[in-house]
Amino acid sequence: MALSLRQLAEAEGLRVLAGSAGLDRTIGWVHPTELLDPTAFLDGGELLLTTGLALDAVFGSYVDRLVAAGVAGIGFGSGVIHPRVPPGLVAAAESAGLPLLEVPRETPFIAITKAVSAAVAADEYATVVRTGRGQQELTRAAVGRGGPAAVVRRLARLVDGWVLLLDSGTPVEAAPAAARAHAAGLEVSELRGTRGVRLPSGDEVVLHSLDARTVLAVGRPEPLDAADQFIVNTAASLLSLALQRNREQSGVLGQLRSGLLDLLLSNEDLGARTIRGLWPSLPAPPWRFAVVVGAAPARRAFADAMADSFCVARESMLVVVGADPSQVEPLARRLGLHAGLSPATAAPVAYRQAGQAAHAARARRVPLLDFEEYAGSGLLSLLPEESAALFAESLLSPLSADLVEALRCWLEEHGNNDAAATRLGIHRHTLRNRLRKVEALTGRNLSSPGVRAEFWVALSVAGAHRG
Repeated sequence: MALSLRQLAEAEGLRVLAGSAGLDRTIGWVHPTELLDPTAFLDGGELLLTTGLALDAVFGSYVDRLVAAGVAGIGFGSGVIHPRVPPGLVAAAESAGLPLLEVPRETPFIAITKAVSAAVAADEYATVVRTGRGQQELTRAAVGRGGPAAVVRRLARLVDGWVLLLDSGTPVEAAPAAARAHAAGLEVSELRGTRGVRLPSGDEVVLHSLDARTVLAVGRPEPLDAADQFIVNTAASLLSLALQRNREQSGVLGQLRSGLLDLLLSNEDLGARTIRGLWPSLPAPPWRFAVVVGAAPARRAFADAMADSFCVARESMLVVVGADPSQVEPLARRLGLHAGLSPATAAPVAYRQAGQAAHAARARRVPLLDFEEYAGSGLLSLLPEESAALFAESLLSPLSADLVEALRCWLEEHGNNDAAATRLGIHRHTLRNRLRKVEALTGRNLSSPGVRAEFWVALSVAGAHRG
């Protein structure tokens, strides 16, 4: 660690004459000079050594210039030009809060220079060793099985702070877990390169843009020093490479999973055998399906957490084949997602039912909804299966697929035209026109609660029996 004025004074037997409140300042370097205005040759942080050769009655302005230049303190050699430190200099230094140390004649300036130089060299060596070890640890974490999550955890330990990996502003990795709470105070949407911010909590945060949507955030109460900044830069580089590699691999694997899901839905026997050959941990079919909807970054985090499961990204949703409710529900809750769960049945039917339940879960603002609960299986079980199917067919047969979907979505949104139109991706006037067509083709008035209930039962029966 760099040498402070207090440590130097104690080690070399220097008497503190003024500015004792600033003795914990660290000394960046030593600069002997007899110039009245040496500021052009200073960088700040120096201990300025002088015998006062040119000093007379200009103590106030002299001290003011040194304070403005950011010097750490003055070491005044007494017994050379001045038998003792001029009282005017002591008064000016005390007034400015600038530490003033008396260097007795028997203590040569070179001894102070050597002491500070040795401390600076030791500090630089310690920085090199620390950054080298940090670089090695981060590299091992990056190439290990833990991937970006391991790098984030290791970085938090190395800088003794908290670390977030944000995808489009949403935290996907955090160390410690409580660091997720800091995400709300970070504005990263327009970030390019690196930026430092200070949170209301007082934490100093450094933001690194890793790509168009991913940001690394590192924070702690005190600013990062040079070694910490080097370690963070190393982590940012490794994470950028790891994310690029993961996305390339994920793209290929995603295409494979998507193709296998299509095969499963079109040829269930062949698809199931192929999937189980590649994912032997899956139970024997028939499988339960889960469909997850919500923000894209959160869906990606969900898929990462379910890496050992058969997950398929499909447009605005994520499909999980062979879903375990005990895994899906807590993960969806933590990430702010909504999931629908099917019973274990034929794959095409389970896929459709899970999707319907997922949209209903989002409408009800719950993390998980089972299709059997959503479809009101208790009521449907009271109806003779054949009669219920005939009823649903007679009521819905005049309607085209887009009218059925519009009706279903409108009922799921409790008759809210704006919400249903948004989900369907159509204008609300288009939705109203479709609902009028439903009324015209079926001869039923949707303003009647009883009619809406009949349509809901018909849609639930149709959803349970199609496949």
